[in-house]
Amino acid sequence: MLKVAMIGYGYWGPKLARNFHNSKNFEIKYIIDKSSKQLNFAKSEYPFAIVSNKYNDIDTNKVDLVVISTPTKSHYKLGEYFLKKTNVLIEKPLALSSKQVLKLNNISKIFKTHIFVDYPFIFSGSINYIKKLILNKKFGKLLEIESYREQAPIRDDANVVWDLGVHDISIFYYLLGSNPSSIKSTIFKTGKNKLNDSAYINMKYKNNLNIFIRNSWISPVKIRIIKFKFEKAILICDENEPIYKVKIYQKKGSNDLLFNIEIPEINLSEPLFNLVEYVARSIKKNTNHIFKNNFNYNVTKVLEKI
Repeated sequence: MLKVAMIGYGYWGPKLARNFHNSKNFEIKYIIDKSSKQLNFAKSEYPFAIVSNKYNDIDTNKVDLVVISTPTKSHYKLGEYFLKKTNVLIEKPLALSSKQVLKLNNISKIFKTHIFVDYPFIFSGSINYIKKLILNKKFGKLLEIESYREQAPIRDDANVVWDLGVHDISIFYYLLGSNPSSIKSTIFKTGKNKLNDSAYINMKYKNNLNIFIRNSWISPVKIRIIKFKFEKAILICDENEPIYKVKIYQKKGSNDLLFNIEIPEINLSEPLFNLVEYVARSIKKNTNHIFKNNFNYNVTKVLEKI
């Protein structure tokens, strides 16, 4: 069984810990957090784990993976420290500059360790179902994508693009395998927040595919919807739906306003759990096929341009 150390047990850390605990491939060895309150909570949840407020208390000879879910500004420093010793999974975004990503990639190559990034939606059954449709061109050419991602905890360490937009950018790079040829964006504040909380982003690809993205922390309802417009159908992916996450509206004859609806069967496993299982397979087989070929660098480069 693989041993894992968790650093950061605030908002996202407990969600990651739950999925590592539920996996038959991992045992939680350490939980690190600066807050005594959070450490007490962690100890009540995982009594056999060693808890501490200092990350250098982790004996890296006894762990196979370090999971970092701390404020964004600390990702590079912690990643640099632990990649020299073991494999690392870092909450999105990996870092706040492509230069830092390149440095982390170089460290992992030198020390023969793996970098994994928590882009949860690329491990969802719905996105992987749509990826197959794009590849086999079942509904013809993909013409347009619209993504609406609204409502999330307001942060003071990274603006809404680095927080919510990173999901869209990682999804589209995963689906399309390339970066846009041009980007236009408007980023602004709608509330009294330290950082920009809203964004409109337009991206165009060489094959004339257009993508529109709307990100906002400020919303009375949580929205996670992506619309895929093909020549012969329109797909709506709603990650908030508990079961029917994908709906296919196939054109009925020559009328552009008449559709037949289909609800396909998809894998409903929790994306975070799928990520955990992917990490386990990768460590055991010493591979990392999703994050090879500069995946993290290309995602970060687009975020920088936005």
